Amino acid sequence: MARYLIAGAGLAGAVLARELAEGGAEVVVRDERPHVAGNCHTERDAETGVMVHRYGPHIFNTNSDEAWQYVNRFTPFRPFINRVKAVTHKGVFSLPVNLHTINQFFGEAFSPAEARTFVEGLGDDIAEPANFEEQGRKLLGSALYETFFDGYTRKQWGCEPSELPASVLKRLPVRFNYDDNYYNARYQGIPEAGYTAMVEAILDHPGIKVELGQAVAPGDGAGFDHLFWSGPLDQYFGCQLGKLGYRTVYWTEQRFDGDALGNAVLNYPDMSVPFTRKHEHKHFTPWEQHHKTIVFTEFSKATEDGDIPYYPVSRPADKALFGEYAALAKQTAGVSFIGRLGSYRYLNMDLVILETLAFARAFKADPGLTFPPAVEEMLAQ
Repeated sequence: MARYLIAGAGLAGAVLARELAEGGAEVVVRDERPHVAGNCHTERDAETGVMVHRYGPHIFNTNSDEAWQYVNRFTPFRPFINRVKAVTHKGVFSLPVNLHTINQFFGEAFSPAEARTFVEGLGDDIAEPANFEEQGRKLLGSALYETFFDGYTRKQWGCEPSELPASVLKRLPVRFNYDDNYYNARYQGIPEAGYTAMVEAILDHPGIKVELGQAVAPGDGAGFDHLFWSGPLDQYFGCQLGKLGYRTVYWTEQRFDGDALGNAVLNYPDMSVPFTRKHEHKHFTPWEQHHKTIVFTEFSKATEDGDIPYYPVSRPADKALFGEYAALAKQTAGVSFIGRLGSYRYLNMDLVILETLAFARAFKADPGLTFPPAVEEMLAQ
């Protein structure tokens, strides 16, 4: 019987543990935190009864039948549509930018066709946008871009928008109808009992042993047939080549009676406001009723020692450094790197699941595999 150690009880570590255990292996999952589920951890607040997304809001959304069927195998999901509002110096608007946003912003009553023609006329004449800012100005024009994206991006990423790739903005839709659903995905929802209950169910297998409050060091793989590392890639190697760039987020917390924001998520794109978002957690479970409420105000900053890394910055220098670490990883026997942090990419939850499932299948055929197949293909290019 193969015996494996997985560093991290987040989504990637849990899904891999389940796949390996169902294949007959004995799996030990260790996490330095006192809970499973990583950054999608949810917990019931004792005072208010509200289910809190402790490390920021997570709405599961996917077009993949496989991913949706996988999570529903372990927990019932309730439908949830994320309807984000942006609080700006010009008023409160719906995001993503849609027909209502356009008409409200410009004081018009455009039809869909009229709005499309109007916005196309606003865009800067940029043939091939080379970065986030050029993509925004080409797609929306200066007024919409500067109101909704320029300041928010500077606060969120801590850099000039021109330093980020155009692909970051391409993920956000612009709609010429009144659809204010933040996502385009076919399946959208939140686990009825929270994400932690879902991950606990994934890890509930006789072949899996979960050890919490225990950090994993690279040398801990001794005595196991293989180590799977879902933490930051550079930290496995003691940051010997330098530190990869990450952004982290932190919150201040307030409690009120009744309804404080009237919505689950409010964005604050103006640079005059130091924070990026506010979340009112009881609105993530509209099937529940609570008389009291909790609001998190979210701030973004560069990751420092002791911070939890959230988003890889992936500027050119970081991508080059990742390539150096990836080469080092491929020379290191007995360890594989998985998940968002292990592969230094921004991944939604559904992609974490799909890539981990693909990795588990591939690992059975090639136990020397260092990264999930998608990363291996990227590195081979």
